Amino acid sequence: MRVGVLTGGGDCPGLNAVIRAVVRKGVKEFGYEFVGFRAGWRGPLEGDTMALDVEAVRGILPRGGTILGSSRTNPVKVEGGIERIKDNLAGLGVDALIAIGGEDTLGVASQLYTHGVNVVGVPKTIDNDLNATDYTFGFDTAVNIAMEAIDRLHTTAESHHRALICEVMGRHAGWIALHAGMAAGANVILIPEKPFDIDEVVSWVESRFKTRYAPIIVVSEGAHPKDGQMELQTGEKDAFGHVRLGGIGPALAAEIEKRTGKEARATVLGHIQRGGTPTAFDRVLATRFGLQAIDAVRDGDYGKMVSLRGTDIVRVGLDEATAELKTVPLERYAEAEVFFG
Repeated sequence: MRVGVLTGGGDCPGLNAVIRAVVRKGVKEFGYEFVGFRAGWRGPLEGDTMALDVEAVRGILPRGGTILGSSRTNPVKVEGGIERIKDNLAGLGVDALIAIGGEDTLGVASQLYTHGVNVVGVPKTIDNDLNATDYTFGFDTAVNIAMEAIDRLHTTAESHHRALICEVMGRHAGWIALHAGMAAGANVILIPEKPFDIDEVVSWVESRFKTRYAPIIVVSEGAHPKDGQMELQTGEKDAFGHVRLGGIGPALAAEIEKRTGKEARATVLGHIQRGGTPTAFDRVLATRFGLQAIDAVRDGDYGKMVSLRGTDIVRVGLDEATAELKTVPLERYAEAEVFFG
């Protein structure tokens, strides 16, 4: 049995832990051979591979990013892309493919499965917005990075008595903002799932200033006001049709400063949230996902994604996993609203 492995979409801490677990168990217990595909779906599309054996995965557990590289290549948008991948897999003698990625990567995997490719998916995204799994690896690390940044913003905000806005990732789902904001004691948390009232935000900011403490606002990149006036985007789109977002933090800072007369500054964490070494939680979750993914290959249980349900790793259909995004329920957001202002 020869198994291909790829990592697609945005990188995140924990990818290497999955690769390591897949290879170590696959070689040791099943005697499988592995081939790594470089740069996401571009690898199988162009036949770009690298050696993937036990020696190649030594020492990679604590490393962030991915030794295979990643990209946002969408083979579905390439003429004859699906057939090219099938031909390349056959030419390389690859019997099964493990695709590690988020909604877009696993969406392609699901389509490949319907075209006869033996695929198993592993859920990865710092946004934690993949359906059918309680958590994705990479999320815990991103939240901890954001939390530490917000902790540091508290001290400088108090020193200068200014409002500080921290913009975190989260295009359609506000999980990072919610968890990081609650953990770091933010005074306002703004998420894409609930358009905000700028007047209400200003009121919370002014209320915080009256206590002689400085306000900290955590905002998802995809958050927007009720009237949509302040949402900023470049208009550019990636290969999966996603508009590139950015700028709500600085725009919010300017609006707050104009309305309150108080100094306001924005910090955009951006790709800092994706980088660095994974937390213990993400290392363990990613490792368990990898072990279960290679088990699914052994069982011939294709068209599935490994998923965390409670503390158990189960298998769900790729179609279920990519059917819809997992967004923040309003009742979860209401828990955070208790601490606003």
